Amino acid sequence: MSNNAIDAKMLSKMFLTGAKNLDAKKEWINELNVFPVPDGDTGTNMTMTIMSAAKEVQGLGDTTDMGAICKAISSGSLRGARGNSGVILSQLLRGFTKVVKEQDSVNVRVLSEAFDKAVETAYKAVMKPKEGTILTVAKGAAEKAHELSMEGCDDIERFCNEVIDYAEVVLSKTPDMLPVLKQAGVVDSGGQGLVQVLKGARDGFLGKEIDLSITEEDVTPGARSKAKEPQKETDIKFGYCTEFIVLLNKPLNVKQEIDFKGFLESIGDSIVMVADDEICKVHVHSNDPGLAIQRALMYGQLSNMKIDNMWMEHREKLFHENDDGSWSEIQTEINGAAELTPTYSKGDDIPLGDRVDMNDSEEEVPVGPRKDVGFVTVCAGAGLADIFRGLGVDYVIEGGQTMNPSTADILDAVAKVNADTVVVLPNNKNIILAANQAAIMSEDSEDGKKIVVVPSKTVPQGITAIINFVPDAPLDANISSMTESLSTVSTGEVTYAVRDTVIDDVTIKQGDYMGIGDKGILGVGSDIADVTYEMLEKMMSDELELISVYYGDEVKESDAQGLKDRIMERFPTCDVELQYGGQPIYYYIVSCE
Repeated sequence: MSNNAIDAKMLSKMFLTGAKNLDAKKEWINELNVFPVPDGDTGTNMTMTIMSAAKEVQGLGDTTDMGAICKAISSGSLRGARGNSGVILSQLLRGFTKVVKEQDSVNVRVLSEAFDKAVETAYKAVMKPKEGTILTVAKGAAEKAHELSMEGCDDIERFCNEVIDYAEVVLSKTPDMLPVLKQAGVVDSGGQGLVQVLKGARDGFLGKEIDLSITEEDVTPGARSKAKEPQKETDIKFGYCTEFIVLLNKPLNVKQEIDFKGFLESIGDSIVMVADDEICKVHVHSNDPGLAIQRALMYGQLSNMKIDNMWMEHREKLFHENDDGSWSEIQTEINGAAELTPTYSKGDDIPLGDRVDMNDSEEEVPVGPRKDVGFVTVCAGAGLADIFRGLGVDYVIEGGQTMNPSTADILDAVAKVNADTVVVLPNNKNIILAANQAAIMSEDSEDGKKIVVVPSKTVPQGITAIINFVPDAPLDANISSMTESLSTVSTGEVTYAVRDTVIDDVTIKQGDYMGIGDKGILGVGSDIADVTYEMLEKMMSDELELISVYYGDEVKESDAQGLKDRIMERFPTCDVELQYGGQPIYYYIVSCE
């Protein structure tokens, strides 16, 4: 192994070991979140982001093409980006690969330039960069990289060691830059995540033995393996397994990939679509292979075509039942080569161009003529979803506090809305960056569809925003009105603490109920109703007229009604509305307007 250069194969290994090390540390990183809420998710968001890219890198096999590896890292992380930390990580990777992709091998000078580009790209992606975060740690690493390059260092092991050591020094100083970190006694969780990626990459360079396999559990935490059972012939809805490679006339843009995949979904299932600049590999189960082939010809010539009759294969497999009644999974010989076709179920995360659908049930999208404006929103809870649909939202992405949707999830939802302009309501400050990234990635849309993000930070803000939409008003006026309406809403949320901590000079014990407002902790105690009431008291002011209470899936309606009565007695001049939200984790969401 050369100690002064990194080739494509080594870069692939280093990226995968970095991803695996982050994955191994994600729960520890989650616990570094300042607010001790049960949905602390920095580690999870960063892991799912980088694992999306790792899955694509692993899919390239033993390629020695630096450009292909960099494309897989960049596009995979951009699509898989979740939460602010995940989006920033994806931008760091995107900037890094912009420099590296042009090289046959990478030395210290190139690494230094790549670190600089990574930081520049990430800072540009954040409207108001805040020091004491992952950005600060990345900048510190880049500064050390530049220093080593200027000194003439050509030993990559030394480079890795000193860059990581300095990044850890900067990380240790983040509590001095953000008082909220110091009071909670933690360093920045995103910065810690980045350090773990760098440490894992160093392990890969040094040749440490690490399991580099990426599983569905890695990419989608919590995914359950399904027992393998024989499929009945009557269960085979789509009978022809169709595979081919498209020799692309030109690289597919984001919109083309989404459209092509959407078409495949409309004619079949078990879809896998992997694309780079030159080829696109397609796998689909359908009842009319010709439709997939005809559509693919729009993008280029076809090769390696294979169509299998799965009904016939099923009949052949019937002869392979074991004596004890169990089943053996038999590979069907096709043209002398044994092959098992990978299949993916709803909710799985699969290679480039494919989505993680976060809805528990398939969202029914109304069909009809194309509209001027459509809406996509994010929320968790059946009641909240119904409220948004009742207000005219076309597609609800299930997520929010407990699971941030990825950029790909948002793009996929937008693709299902038949409108010239699609307004996205993130309803969570940790989803706004991913939504903005989706808007940027859709700018080259061939059908002219435009994404506009109204940066709602809470569900009540999202509800107020869509209420302020006037169908006959110009789009710019509507977006301005909806955005301005966000500032008229104060939001409070009640959940429980998962660890002891001190925030805003308030001592919090594990198991306490907490009322969290727009600007911090507003109530702590052992009774849910009392904490909610205390929180609301601090939210209220004389000019407010409407109080809305959304109760979660763990709250009895009678208890919620009791809280409403108590609020009405305390604030007799206000209208008080009580609605079932069904949200997990948060017992009550309360808004004041």
